[in-house]
Amino acid sequence: MQKTAQKLAAPLTVKGILNLLEQEGHISVGDFRRIPHFTSKRDGKPVHPVEHIANFELENAKRPGKPLSEDFLMQWLAAHCDLPFQHIDPLKIDVPEVTQVMSFAFAQRYGILALAVTEVDVVVATTDPFESRWEDNLAPVLRKPIRRVLAKPTDIARYTVEFYSLAKSVLGVQDADKKAANVTNFEQLLQMGDGKDLDANDGHVVKIVDWLLQYAFDQRASDIHIEPRREIGNVRFRIDGALYPVYELPSSVMAAVTSRLKILGRMDLAEKRRPQDGRLKTKNPDGGEIELRLSTLPTAFGEKMVMRIFDPEVLLRSFDQLGLRGEDLNRWQTMIGQPNGIVLVTGPTGSGKTTTLYSSLKQIATSEVNVCTIEDPIEMVEPSFNQMQVQSQIGLSFAMGVRALLRQDPDIIMIGEIRDLETAEMAVQAALTGHLVIATLHTNDAPSAITRMLELGVPSYLLKATVLGVMAQRLVRTLCPHCKQPCEQDAAGWDQLIAPWRSEVPAQFYAAEGCLECRNTGFYGRQGIYEVLLMSDNVKEHVSSDMNMPEMRKVAVKEGMKTLRMSGAQKVAAGETTIAEVMRVAPNSHNS
Repeated sequence: MQKTAQKLAAPLTVKGILNLLEQEGHISVGDFRRIPHFTSKRDGKPVHPVEHIANFELENAKRPGKPLSEDFLMQWLAAHCDLPFQHIDPLKIDVPEVTQVMSFAFAQRYGILALAVTEVDVVVATTDPFESRWEDNLAPVLRKPIRRVLAKPTDIARYTVEFYSLAKSVLGVQDADKKAANVTNFEQLLQMGDGKDLDANDGHVVKIVDWLLQYAFDQRASDIHIEPRREIGNVRFRIDGALYPVYELPSSVMAAVTSRLKILGRMDLAEKRRPQDGRLKTKNPDGGEIELRLSTLPTAFGEKMVMRIFDPEVLLRSFDQLGLRGEDLNRWQTMIGQPNGIVLVTGPTGSGKTTTLYSSLKQIATSEVNVCTIEDPIEMVEPSFNQMQVQSQIGLSFAMGVRALLRQDPDIIMIGEIRDLETAEMAVQAALTGHLVIATLHTNDAPSAITRMLELGVPSYLLKATVLGVMAQRLVRTLCPHCKQPCEQDAAGWDQLIAPWRSEVPAQFYAAEGCLECRNTGFYGRQGIYEVLLMSDNVKEHVSSDMNMPEMRKVAVKEGMKTLRMSGAQKVAAGETTIAEVMRVAPNSHNS
Protein backbone atom coordinates (compact mmCIF):
# COMPACT_ATOMS: atom_id res chain seq x y z
CA MET A 1 0.00 0.00 0.00
CA GLN A 2 2.74 2.45 0.96
CA LYS A 3 4.65 1.69 -2.21
CA THR A 4 1.59 2.48 -4.33
CA ALA A 5 0.81 5.68 -2.41
CA GLN A 6 4.24 7.05 -3.37
CA LYS A 7 3.22 6.93 -7.02
CA LEU A 8 0.51 9.51 -6.33
CA ALA A 9 2.72 12.44 -5.53
CA ALA A 10 1.56 15.96 -4.81
CA PRO A 11 0.02 17.80 -6.45
CA LEU A 12 -2.87 15.50 -7.43
CA THR A 13 -3.09 15.56 -11.24
CA VAL A 14 -5.17 13.96 -13.97
CA LYS A 15 -2.07 12.42 -15.54
CA GLY A 16 -0.85 10.96 -12.25
CA ILE A 17 -4.20 9.30 -11.56
CA LEU A 18 -4.54 8.01 -15.13
CA ASN A 19 -1.02 6.57 -15.00
CA LEU A 20 -1.83 4.54 -11.92
CA LEU A 21 -5.24 3.46 -13.25
CA GLU A 22 -3.57 2.22 -16.42
CA GLN A 23 -0.81 0.40 -14.49
CA GLU A 24 -3.43 -1.40 -12.38
CA GLY A 25 -5.51 -2.37 -15.41
CA HIS A 26 -8.58 -0.23 -14.65
CA ILE A 27 -8.29 1.55 -18.00
CA SER A 28 -6.81 0.62 -21.37
CA VAL A 29 -3.91 2.38 -23.08
CA GLY A 30 -6.44 3.79 -25.54
CA ASP A 31 -8.51 5.34 -22.78
CA PHE A 32 -5.35 6.71 -21.20
CA ARG A 33 -4.50 8.54 -24.43
CA ARG A 34 -8.05 9.62 -25.20
CA ILE A 35 -8.66 11.60 -22.02
CA PRO A 36 -7.11 15.11 -21.95
CA HIS A 37 -4.41 15.22 -19.28
CA PHE A 38 -5.17 18.81 -18.39
CA THR A 39 -7.93 19.69 -15.93
CA SER A 40 -11.05 21.27 -17.37
CA LYS A 41 -12.61 24.35 -15.79
CA ARG A 42 -16.06 25.23 -14.52
CA ASP A 43 -17.03 28.82 -13.75
CA GLY A 44 -13.39 29.79 -14.12
CA LYS A 45 -12.21 27.27 -11.52
CA PRO A 46 -10.36 24.00 -12.23
CA VAL A 47 -12.41 20.82 -11.92
CA HIS A 48 -11.07 18.20 -9.51
CA PRO A 49 -8.98 15.56 -11.39
CA VAL A 50 -11.23 12.71 -10.20
CA GLU A 51 -14.38 14.55 -11.32
CA HIS A 52 -12.69 15.33 -14.66
CA ILE A 53 -11.98 11.63 -15.28
CA ALA A 54 -15.41 10.50 -14.07
CA ASN A 55 -17.12 12.85 -16.55
CA PHE A 56 -15.83 10.69 -19.44
CA GLU A 57 -17.86 7.69 -18.11
CA LEU A 58 -15.18 5.12 -18.89
CA GLU A 59 -15.81 1.44 -18.26
CA ASN A 60 -13.75 -0.16 -15.51
CA ALA A 61 -11.66 -2.73 -17.38
CA LYS A 62 -11.38 -4.85 -14.23
CA ARG A 63 -15.16 -4.81 -13.65
CA PRO A 64 -16.93 -5.08 -17.03
CA GLY A 65 -20.20 -3.19 -17.09
CA LYS A 66 -19.21 -0.99 -14.15
CA PRO A 67 -18.18 2.63 -14.83
CA LEU A 68 -15.22 4.47 -13.40
CA SER A 69 -17.59 6.67 -11.44
CA GLU A 70 -16.61 9.49 -9.13
CA ASP A 71 -17.70 7.34 -6.19
CA PHE A 72 -15.44 4.43 -7.24
CA LEU A 73 -12.49 6.68 -8.06
CA MET A 74 -12.59 8.46 -4.69
CA GLN A 75 -12.78 5.15 -2.82
CA TRP A 76 -9.87 3.89 -4.93
CA LEU A 77 -7.90 7.05 -4.19
CA ALA A 78 -8.65 6.81 -0.46
CA ALA A 79 -7.39 3.22 -0.36
CA HIS A 80 -4.14 4.24 -2.04
CA CYS A 81 -3.54 7.11 0.35
CA ASP A 82 -4.42 5.28 3.57
CA LEU A 83 -7.32 7.62 4.28
CA PRO A 84 -10.90 6.59 5.07
CA PHE A 85 -13.53 7.40 2.46
CA GLN A 86 -16.85 8.78 3.70
CA HIS A 87 -20.15 9.29 1.97
CA ILE A 88 -21.78 12.54 3.09
CA ASP A 89 -25.25 11.85 4.47
CA PRO A 90 -26.78 15.29 5.16
CA LEU A 91 -29.41 13.77 7.47
CA LYS A 92 -26.64 12.74 9.89
CA ILE A 93 -24.83 16.09 10.02
CA ASP A 94 -25.38 18.74 12.68
CA VAL A 95 -25.32 21.71 10.31
CA PRO A 96 -25.27 24.52 12.94
CA GLU A 97 -22.32 22.85 14.67
CA VAL A 98 -20.17 21.99 11.64
CA THR A 99 -20.60 25.44 10.07
CA GLN A 100 -19.02 26.95 13.18
CA VAL A 101 -15.78 25.00 12.66
CA MET A 102 -14.55 27.22 9.83
CA SER A 103 -15.76 30.07 7.66
CA PHE A 104 -17.47 29.54 4.32
CA ALA A 105 -14.60 31.29 2.49
CA PHE A 106 -12.02 29.04 4.18
CA ALA A 107 -14.02 25.89 3.32
CA GLN A 108 -14.39 26.92 -0.31
CA ARG A 109 -10.77 27.98 -0.67
CA TYR A 110 -9.43 24.54 0.25
CA GLY A 111 -12.39 22.39 -0.87
CA ILE A 112 -13.05 21.01 2.61
CA LEU A 113 -16.12 20.56 4.81
CA ALA A 114 -16.45 19.70 8.50
CA LEU A 115 -18.72 16.67 8.98
CA ALA A 116 -18.74 16.13 12.75
CA VAL A 117 -17.45 17.59 16.01
CA THR A 118 -16.90 14.93 18.68
CA GLU A 119 -15.51 15.12 22.17
CA VAL A 120 -12.09 13.94 20.99
CA ASP A 121 -11.70 15.28 17.44
CA VAL A 122 -13.16 17.10 14.44
CA VAL A 123 -13.93 15.14 11.26
CA VAL A 124 -13.11 17.13 8.12
CA ALA A 125 -13.79 15.90 4.58
CA THR A 126 -11.33 16.84 1.86
CA THR A 127 -10.88 16.03 -1.81
CA ASP A 128 -7.07 16.26 -1.91
CA PRO A 129 -5.08 13.85 0.29
CA PHE A 130 -1.89 15.89 -0.20
CA GLU A 131 -3.18 19.35 0.71
CA SER A 132 -2.27 20.13 4.33
CA ARG A 133 -2.05 23.93 4.54
CA TRP A 134 -5.64 24.17 5.79
CA GLU A 135 -4.90 21.67 8.56
CA ASP A 136 -1.93 23.73 9.78
CA ASN A 137 -4.11 26.84 9.97
CA LEU A 138 -7.17 25.16 11.49
CA ALA A 139 -5.63 22.93 14.18
CA PRO A 140 -4.49 25.76 16.53
CA VAL A 141 -7.96 27.34 16.40
CA LEU A 142 -9.89 24.13 17.07
CA ARG A 143 -7.59 22.88 19.84
CA LYS A 144 -8.67 19.36 18.89
CA PRO A 145 -7.10 16.74 16.64
CA ILE A 146 -8.38 16.75 13.06
CA ARG A 147 -9.48 13.46 11.53
CA ARG A 148 -9.22 13.69 7.73
CA VAL A 149 -11.52 11.72 5.44
CA LEU A 150 -11.90 11.77 1.67
CA ALA A 151 -15.27 12.59 0.09
CA LYS A 152 -16.55 13.17 -3.43
CA PRO A 153 -15.75 16.62 -4.82
CA THR A 154 -19.30 17.11 -6.09
CA ASP A 155 -20.72 16.31 -2.64
CA ILE A 156 -18.37 18.68 -0.83
CA ALA A 157 -19.08 21.47 -3.33
CA ARG A 158 -22.84 21.00 -3.07
CA TYR A 159 -23.19 20.64 0.68
CA THR A 160 -20.72 23.42 1.48
CA VAL A 161 -22.99 25.89 -0.31
CA GLU A 162 -26.19 24.38 1.10
CA PHE A 163 -25.06 24.15 4.73
CA TYR A 164 -23.51 27.60 4.95
CA SER A 165 -26.37 29.23 3.07
CA LEU A 166 -28.88 27.68 5.45
CA ALA A 167 -26.85 28.60 8.54
CA LYS A 168 -26.54 32.18 7.27
CA SER A 169 -30.30 32.43 6.70
CA VAL A 170 -31.10 31.12 10.19
CA LEU A 171 -28.64 33.57 11.72
CA GLY A 172 -30.11 36.37 9.63
CA VAL A 173 -33.61 35.66 10.91
CA GLN A 174 -32.39 35.66 14.52
CA ASP A 175 -30.54 38.95 14.05
CA ALA A 176 -33.62 40.54 12.48
CA ASP A 177 -35.44 40.61 15.79
CA LYS A 178 -33.81 38.97 18.79
CA LYS A 179 -36.62 40.20 21.02
CA ALA A 180 -39.44 38.63 19.03
CA ALA A 181 -42.05 37.19 21.38
CA ASN A 182 -43.80 33.94 20.62
CA VAL A 183 -47.21 34.58 22.18
CA THR A 184 -48.38 31.00 21.55
CA ASN A 185 -45.85 29.58 24.00
CA PHE A 186 -47.97 28.78 27.06
CA GLU A 187 -45.02 29.41 29.36
CA GLN A 188 -44.77 33.02 28.11
CA LEU A 189 -48.43 34.05 28.27
CA LEU A 190 -47.82 36.28 31.29
CA GLN A 191 -44.88 38.10 29.72
CA MET A 192 -45.65 41.65 28.63
CA GLY A 193 -43.83 43.61 25.97
CA ASP A 194 -44.03 45.13 22.53
CA GLY A 195 -42.23 42.27 20.75
CA LYS A 196 -43.50 41.43 17.30
CA ASP A 197 -43.42 38.31 15.17
CA LEU A 198 -40.58 37.98 12.70
CA ASP A 199 -41.47 38.93 9.14
CA ALA A 200 -42.54 35.77 7.31
CA ASN A 201 -41.62 37.42 4.00
CA ASP A 202 -38.06 38.18 5.11
CA GLY A 203 -35.54 37.00 2.52
CA HIS A 204 -33.78 34.73 5.00
CA VAL A 205 -37.06 33.04 5.97
CA VAL A 206 -37.93 32.56 2.30
CA LYS A 207 -34.55 30.87 1.71
CA ILE A 208 -35.01 28.54 4.70
CA VAL A 209 -38.46 27.44 3.50
CA ASP A 210 -37.25 26.96 -0.09
CA TRP A 211 -34.31 24.86 1.13
CA LEU A 212 -36.59 22.82 3.39
CA LEU A 213 -38.97 21.91 0.57
CA GLN A 214 -36.26 21.16 -2.00
CA TYR A 215 -34.33 19.10 0.53
CA ALA A 216 -37.45 17.07 1.35
CA PHE A 217 -38.01 16.31 -2.34
CA ASP A 218 -34.35 15.34 -2.75
CA GLN A 219 -34.53 12.93 0.20
CA ARG A 220 -37.78 11.26 -0.98
CA ALA A 221 -39.65 12.43 2.14
CA SER A 222 -43.39 11.78 2.36
CA ASP A 223 -43.97 14.16 5.30
CA ILE A 224 -42.25 17.18 6.84
CA HIS A 225 -42.71 17.73 10.59
CA ILE A 226 -42.03 21.18 12.07
CA GLU A 227 -42.17 20.81 15.84
CA PRO A 228 -41.76 23.82 18.19
CA ARG A 229 -40.07 23.34 21.57
CA ARG A 230 -39.21 25.67 24.44
CA GLU A 231 -36.03 27.09 22.87
CA ILE A 232 -34.96 24.92 19.93
CA GLY A 233 -37.53 23.36 17.59
CA ASN A 234 -37.11 20.24 15.47
CA VAL A 235 -37.55 19.60 11.76
CA ARG A 236 -37.99 15.95 10.83
CA PHE A 237 -38.66 14.07 7.58
CA ARG A 238 -40.59 10.84 7.21
CA ILE A 239 -38.78 8.66 4.69
CA ASP A 240 -40.00 5.14 3.87
CA GLY A 241 -42.23 5.23 6.94
CA ALA A 242 -39.55 6.27 9.48
CA LEU A 243 -38.89 9.75 10.91
CA TYR A 244 -35.39 11.26 10.64
CA PRO A 245 -34.19 14.45 12.43
CA VAL A 246 -33.08 17.01 9.84
CA TYR A 247 -32.44 20.36 11.49
CA GLU A 248 -32.88 22.28 14.73
CA LEU A 249 -34.22 25.84 14.56
CA PRO A 250 -34.46 28.47 17.33
CA SER A 251 -38.06 29.03 18.42
CA SER A 252 -38.25 32.50 16.84
CA VAL A 253 -37.02 31.15 13.50
CA MET A 254 -39.41 28.20 13.77
CA ALA A 255 -42.37 30.57 14.21
CA ALA A 256 -41.30 32.63 11.19
CA VAL A 257 -40.93 29.50 9.03
CA THR A 258 -44.39 28.28 10.09
CA SER A 259 -45.87 31.71 9.28
CA ARG A 260 -44.25 31.66 5.85
CA LEU A 261 -45.72 28.25 5.11
CA LYS A 262 -49.15 29.37 6.34
CA ILE A 263 -49.02 32.29 3.91
CA LEU A 264 -48.10 29.96 1.04
CA GLY A 265 -50.90 27.58 2.05
CA ARG A 266 -53.48 30.42 2.18
CA MET A 267 -54.18 29.84 5.85
CA ASP A 268 -55.22 32.40 8.45
CA LEU A 269 -51.92 33.84 9.65
CA ALA A 270 -53.44 35.54 12.70
CA GLU A 271 -55.23 32.44 13.98
CA LYS A 272 -52.84 30.38 16.10
CA ARG A 273 -55.24 28.89 18.65
CA ARG A 274 -57.08 26.36 16.52
CA PRO A 275 -55.98 23.71 13.98
CA GLN A 276 -55.99 24.70 10.33
CA ASP A 277 -55.62 22.94 7.00
CA GLY A 278 -54.16 24.24 3.77
CA ARG A 279 -52.41 23.16 0.60
CA LEU A 280 -49.80 24.48 -1.78
CA LYS A 281 -48.28 23.48 -5.09
CA THR A 282 -44.60 23.80 -5.97
CA LYS A 283 -41.97 22.09 -8.11
CA ASN A 284 -39.38 19.45 -7.30
CA PRO A 285 -35.72 19.70 -8.44
CA ASP A 286 -36.63 17.93 -11.70
CA GLY A 287 -39.28 20.53 -12.51
CA GLY A 288 -42.29 18.30 -11.80
CA GLU A 289 -45.27 19.71 -9.92
CA ILE A 290 -45.68 18.59 -6.32
CA GLU A 291 -48.67 19.15 -4.05
CA LEU A 292 -48.33 19.54 -0.28
CA ARG A 293 -51.15 19.28 2.25
CA LEU A 294 -50.54 21.44 5.32
CA SER A 295 -51.94 20.89 8.80
CA THR A 296 -51.29 22.99 11.91
CA LEU A 297 -51.87 22.09 15.55
CA PRO A 298 -51.54 24.46 18.54
CA THR A 299 -49.11 23.03 21.10
CA ALA A 300 -47.57 24.24 24.35
CA PHE A 301 -44.71 25.97 22.55
CA GLY A 302 -46.38 27.20 19.38
CA GLU A 303 -47.92 25.85 16.20
CA LYS A 304 -46.79 22.43 15.07
CA MET A 305 -47.04 21.92 11.32
CA VAL A 306 -47.03 18.74 9.28
CA MET A 307 -46.79 18.85 5.50
CA ARG A 308 -47.71 15.73 3.56
CA ILE A 309 -46.08 15.56 0.15
CA PHE A 310 -48.11 14.21 -2.76
CA ASP A 311 -46.32 13.43 -5.98
CA PRO A 312 -48.77 13.51 -8.93
CA GLU A 313 -46.73 10.71 -10.52
CA VAL A 314 -48.30 8.42 -7.90
CA LEU A 315 -51.43 8.54 -10.07
CA LEU A 316 -49.49 7.09 -12.99
CA ARG A 317 -48.00 4.15 -11.14
CA SER A 318 -48.77 0.74 -12.50
CA PHE A 319 -50.15 -2.03 -10.33
CA ASP A 320 -46.79 -3.77 -10.64
CA GLN A 321 -45.04 -0.73 -9.16
CA LEU A 322 -47.54 -0.77 -6.30
CA GLY A 323 -46.70 -4.42 -5.65
CA LEU A 324 -50.11 -5.73 -6.73
CA ARG A 325 -49.46 -8.70 -9.01
CA GLY A 326 -50.58 -12.17 -10.05
CA GLU A 327 -53.82 -13.60 -8.73
CA ASP A 328 -54.34 -10.69 -6.32
CA LEU A 329 -54.26 -8.27 -9.26
CA ASN A 330 -56.72 -10.41 -11.24
CA ARG A 331 -59.11 -10.45 -8.27
CA TRP A 332 -58.83 -6.69 -7.79
CA GLN A 333 -59.43 -5.94 -11.48
CA THR A 334 -62.44 -8.27 -11.43
CA MET A 335 -63.90 -6.29 -8.53
CA ILE A 336 -63.35 -2.77 -9.91
CA GLY A 337 -64.43 -3.88 -13.38
CA GLN A 338 -68.02 -4.57 -12.25
CA PRO A 339 -70.74 -2.09 -13.29
CA ASN A 340 -72.23 -1.83 -9.81
CA GLY A 341 -71.60 -2.90 -6.23
CA ILE A 342 -69.33 -1.92 -3.33
CA VAL A 343 -65.58 -2.48 -3.21
CA LEU A 344 -63.94 -1.83 0.16
CA VAL A 345 -60.27 -1.00 0.72
CA THR A 346 -59.12 -1.32 4.32
CA GLY A 347 -56.03 -0.70 6.38
CA PRO A 348 -54.63 1.75 8.95
CA THR A 349 -53.54 5.31 8.19
CA GLY A 350 -50.42 5.32 6.03
CA SER A 351 -50.99 1.89 4.52
CA GLY A 352 -51.24 3.17 0.94
CA LYS A 353 -55.03 3.05 0.50
CA THR A 354 -55.18 6.46 -1.19
CA THR A 355 -52.44 5.54 -3.66
CA THR A 356 -54.23 2.31 -4.56
CA LEU A 357 -57.56 4.09 -5.04
CA TYR A 358 -56.14 6.91 -7.17
CA SER A 359 -54.07 4.52 -9.30
CA SER A 360 -57.09 2.29 -9.84
CA LEU A 361 -59.49 5.14 -10.61
CA LYS A 362 -56.96 6.67 -12.99
CA GLN A 363 -56.95 3.46 -15.03
CA ILE A 364 -60.74 3.06 -15.19
CA ALA A 365 -61.59 6.78 -15.56
CA THR A 366 -62.02 6.81 -19.32
CA SER A 367 -63.87 9.48 -21.28
CA GLU A 368 -66.93 7.20 -21.30
CA VAL A 369 -67.49 7.13 -17.54
CA ASN A 370 -68.20 9.77 -14.90
CA VAL A 371 -65.95 9.30 -11.86
CA CYS A 372 -66.94 11.32 -8.78
CA THR A 373 -65.21 11.38 -5.40
CA ILE A 374 -66.06 12.71 -1.93
CA GLU A 375 -62.91 13.07 0.18
CA ASP A 376 -61.75 14.54 3.49
CA PRO A 377 -59.60 16.24 2.37
CA ILE A 378 -58.89 15.97 -1.36
CA GLU A 379 -55.47 14.31 -1.29
CA MET A 380 -54.43 14.97 -4.88
CA VAL A 381 -56.20 16.99 -7.55
CA GLU A 382 -56.74 14.86 -10.66
CA PRO A 383 -58.35 16.40 -13.78
CA SER A 384 -60.06 13.17 -14.86
CA PHE A 385 -62.08 12.94 -11.62
CA ASN A 386 -64.86 15.17 -10.28
CA GLN A 387 -63.68 15.71 -6.73
CA MET A 388 -65.63 17.13 -3.79
CA GLN A 389 -64.30 17.82 -0.31
CA VAL A 390 -66.09 17.25 2.99
CA GLN A 391 -66.77 20.55 4.77
CA SER A 392 -68.18 19.85 8.21
CA GLN A 393 -68.51 23.55 9.06
CA ILE A 394 -71.33 23.89 6.51
CA GLY A 395 -72.80 20.43 7.08
CA LEU A 396 -71.31 18.80 3.96
CA SER A 397 -70.59 15.29 5.29
CA PHE A 398 -69.68 12.09 3.45
CA ALA A 399 -73.33 10.99 3.49
CA MET A 400 -74.62 14.33 2.16
CA GLY A 401 -71.85 14.31 -0.44
CA VAL A 402 -72.84 10.86 -1.73
CA ARG A 403 -76.49 11.96 -1.79
CA ALA A 404 -75.52 14.95 -3.93
CA LEU A 405 -73.29 12.86 -6.20
CA LEU A 406 -76.14 10.47 -6.95
CA ARG A 407 -77.90 13.36 -8.69
CA GLN A 408 -74.81 13.97 -10.87
CA ASP A 409 -75.28 10.92 -13.10
CA PRO A 410 -72.15 9.11 -11.81
CA ASP A 411 -70.84 5.76 -12.97
CA ILE A 412 -68.21 5.35 -10.26
CA ILE A 413 -68.26 6.93 -6.79
CA MET A 414 -65.24 6.96 -4.50
CA ILE A 415 -65.95 7.59 -0.80
CA GLY A 416 -62.90 8.69 1.18
CA GLU A 417 -63.99 6.83 4.31
CA ILE A 418 -67.11 5.12 5.67
CA ARG A 419 -67.27 6.36 9.25
CA ASP A 420 -70.94 6.06 10.24
CA LEU A 421 -74.19 4.31 9.45
CA GLU A 422 -75.55 7.16 7.34
CA THR A 423 -72.55 7.04 4.99
CA ALA A 424 -72.69 3.22 4.87
CA GLU A 425 -76.41 3.34 4.00
CA MET A 426 -75.78 5.86 1.21
CA ALA A 427 -73.00 3.63 -0.18
CA VAL A 428 -75.37 0.65 -0.20
CA GLN A 429 -78.11 2.77 -1.79
CA ALA A 430 -75.74 3.92 -4.53
CA ALA A 431 -74.67 0.33 -5.23
CA LEU A 432 -78.29 -0.89 -5.37
CA THR A 433 -79.18 1.83 -7.88
CA GLY A 434 -76.52 0.71 -10.35
CA HIS A 435 -73.31 2.48 -9.38
CA LEU A 436 -69.85 1.15 -8.58
CA VAL A 437 -68.83 2.42 -5.14
CA ILE A 438 -65.22 2.24 -3.97
CA ALA A 439 -64.72 3.18 -0.32
CA THR A 440 -62.19 2.83 2.50
CA LEU A 441 -62.49 1.56 6.05
CA HIS A 442 -60.07 1.23 8.95
CA THR A 443 -59.84 -2.45 9.92
CA ASN A 444 -57.01 -4.92 10.45
CA ASP A 445 -57.80 -7.31 7.62
CA ALA A 446 -60.28 -7.97 4.82
CA PRO A 447 -62.87 -10.15 6.65
CA SER A 448 -63.01 -7.58 9.48
CA ALA A 449 -64.42 -5.03 7.02
CA ILE A 450 -67.63 -7.06 6.74
CA THR A 451 -67.87 -7.18 10.54
CA ARG A 452 -67.36 -3.40 10.73
CA MET A 453 -70.19 -2.77 8.28
CA LEU A 454 -72.45 -5.03 10.35
CA GLU A 455 -71.43 -3.17 13.52
CA LEU A 456 -72.32 0.15 11.88
CA GLY A 457 -75.84 -1.22 11.41
CA VAL A 458 -75.99 -2.34 7.76
CA PRO A 459 -78.22 -5.46 7.50
CA SER A 460 -76.43 -8.62 6.39
CA TYR A 461 -78.79 -9.19 3.46
CA LEU A 462 -77.82 -5.79 1.98
CA LEU A 463 -74.12 -6.59 2.36
CA LYS A 464 -74.62 -9.89 0.53
CA ALA A 465 -76.41 -8.03 -2.25
CA THR A 466 -73.94 -5.19 -2.72
CA VAL A 467 -70.38 -5.95 -1.52
CA LEU A 468 -68.23 -7.31 -4.35
CA GLY A 469 -65.10 -7.78 -2.30
CA VAL A 470 -62.63 -6.31 0.16
CA MET A 471 -58.92 -5.61 -0.16
CA ALA A 472 -56.78 -5.07 2.94
CA GLN A 473 -53.27 -3.73 2.50
CA ARG A 474 -50.06 -2.68 4.26
CA LEU A 475 -46.81 -1.12 3.11
CA VAL A 476 -43.52 -2.97 3.62
CA ARG A 477 -40.12 -1.43 3.06
CA THR A 478 -38.32 -2.99 0.10
CA LEU A 479 -34.68 -4.02 0.20
CA CYS A 480 -32.26 -1.51 -1.29
CA PRO A 481 -31.35 -2.74 -4.79
CA HIS A 482 -27.93 -1.09 -4.51
CA CYS A 483 -26.68 -3.08 -1.51
CA LYS A 484 -28.87 -6.17 -1.04
CA GLN A 485 -26.99 -9.45 -0.98
CA PRO A 486 -27.90 -13.13 -0.55
CA CYS A 487 -27.86 -14.21 3.08
CA GLU A 488 -28.32 -17.38 5.12
CA GLN A 489 -31.69 -19.10 5.09
CA ASP A 490 -34.05 -18.36 7.96
CA ALA A 491 -36.19 -21.50 8.02
CA ALA A 492 -37.48 -20.84 11.56
CA GLY A 493 -38.54 -17.28 10.74
CA TRP A 494 -40.12 -18.45 7.50
CA ASP A 495 -42.09 -21.14 9.32
CA GLN A 496 -43.37 -18.54 11.80
CA LEU A 497 -44.34 -16.17 8.97
CA ILE A 498 -46.47 -18.59 6.97
CA ALA A 499 -47.86 -20.68 9.87
CA PRO A 500 -50.26 -22.46 9.97
CA TRP A 501 -50.08 -22.74 6.16
CA ARG A 502 -47.06 -24.76 5.15
CA SER A 503 -44.96 -23.61 2.25
CA GLU A 504 -41.61 -24.52 0.79
CA VAL A 505 -38.70 -22.48 2.14
CA PRO A 506 -37.32 -20.16 -0.60
CA ALA A 507 -34.06 -21.22 -2.18
CA GLN A 508 -32.49 -17.89 -1.27
CA PHE A 509 -33.09 -15.11 1.25
CA TYR A 510 -31.76 -11.56 0.90
CA ALA A 511 -30.63 -8.84 3.29
CA ALA A 512 -29.09 -5.39 2.88
CA GLU A 513 -26.33 -3.94 5.05
CA GLY A 514 -27.00 -0.36 4.03
CA CYS A 515 -25.35 2.16 1.73
CA LEU A 516 -25.50 5.85 0.86
CA GLU A 517 -28.51 5.37 -1.41
CA CYS A 518 -30.65 3.99 1.45
CA ARG A 519 -29.03 6.04 4.25
CA ASN A 520 -27.60 2.81 5.69
CA THR A 521 -31.08 1.49 6.51
CA GLY A 522 -30.96 -1.37 3.99
CA PHE A 523 -34.37 -0.33 2.60
CA TYR A 524 -35.27 1.85 -0.36
CA GLY A 525 -38.92 2.63 -1.06
CA ARG A 526 -42.04 0.69 -0.14
CA GLN A 527 -44.48 -1.69 -1.78
CA GLY A 528 -47.87 -3.01 -0.81
CA ILE A 529 -48.83 -6.44 0.46
CA TYR A 530 -52.46 -7.32 -0.13
CA GLU A 531 -55.28 -9.52 1.12
CA VAL A 532 -58.04 -9.69 -1.50
CA LEU A 533 -61.38 -11.19 -0.44
CA LEU A 534 -63.89 -11.93 -3.19
CA MET A 535 -67.50 -12.21 -2.00
CA SER A 536 -68.26 -15.60 -3.52
CA ASP A 537 -71.44 -17.53 -2.75
CA ASN A 538 -69.61 -19.65 -0.18
CA VAL A 539 -68.24 -16.57 1.58
CA LYS A 540 -71.67 -14.88 1.55
CA GLU A 541 -73.15 -17.85 3.42
CA HIS A 542 -71.09 -16.82 6.46
CA VAL A 543 -72.26 -13.18 6.42
CA SER A 544 -74.81 -12.79 9.22
CA SER A 545 -75.42 -10.70 12.32
CA ASP A 546 -73.62 -13.34 14.42
CA MET A 547 -71.03 -14.33 11.80
CA ASN A 548 -68.08 -16.56 12.65
CA MET A 549 -65.18 -14.58 11.19
CA PRO A 550 -62.46 -17.25 11.63
CA GLU A 551 -64.66 -19.72 9.75
CA MET A 552 -65.32 -17.15 7.04
CA ARG A 553 -61.57 -16.54 6.71
CA LYS A 554 -60.90 -20.27 6.31
CA VAL A 555 -63.46 -20.46 3.50
CA ALA A 556 -61.93 -17.41 1.79
CA VAL A 557 -58.40 -18.86 2.02
CA LYS A 558 -59.68 -22.16 0.67
CA GLU A 559 -61.05 -20.24 -2.33
CA GLY A 560 -57.74 -18.56 -3.05
CA MET A 561 -57.44 -15.55 -0.74
CA LYS A 562 -53.88 -14.98 0.46
CA THR A 563 -53.55 -13.38 3.90
CA LEU A 564 -51.36 -10.31 4.35
CA ARG A 565 -48.58 -12.50 5.73
CA MET A 566 -48.85 -14.93 2.85
CA SER A 567 -48.68 -12.01 0.40
CA GLY A 568 -45.65 -10.72 2.28
CA ALA A 569 -44.06 -14.18 2.16
CA GLN A 570 -44.23 -14.04 -1.64
CA LYS A 571 -42.24 -10.81 -1.60
CA VAL A 572 -39.69 -12.37 0.79
CA ALA A 573 -39.33 -15.33 -1.57
CA ALA A 574 -38.82 -12.90 -4.47
CA GLY A 575 -36.01 -11.16 -2.57
CA GLU A 576 -37.93 -7.86 -2.29
CA THR A 577 -38.20 -7.59 1.51
CA THR A 578 -37.42 -9.42 4.75
CA ILE A 579 -39.35 -11.72 7.07
CA ALA A 580 -38.99 -9.27 9.96
CA GLU A 581 -40.41 -6.41 7.89
CA VAL A 582 -43.51 -8.40 6.89
CA MET A 583 -44.14 -9.58 10.45
CA ARG A 584 -43.74 -5.99 11.67
CA VAL A 585 -46.61 -4.63 9.60
CA ALA A 586 -48.90 -7.61 8.97
CA PRO A 587 -51.20 -8.94 11.71
CA ASN A 588 -51.41 -12.65 12.46
CA SER A 589 -54.86 -13.25 11.00
CA HIS A 590 -54.90 -16.87 12.09
CA ASN A 591 -55.04 -15.88 15.74
CA SER A 592 -57.44 -12.97 15.38
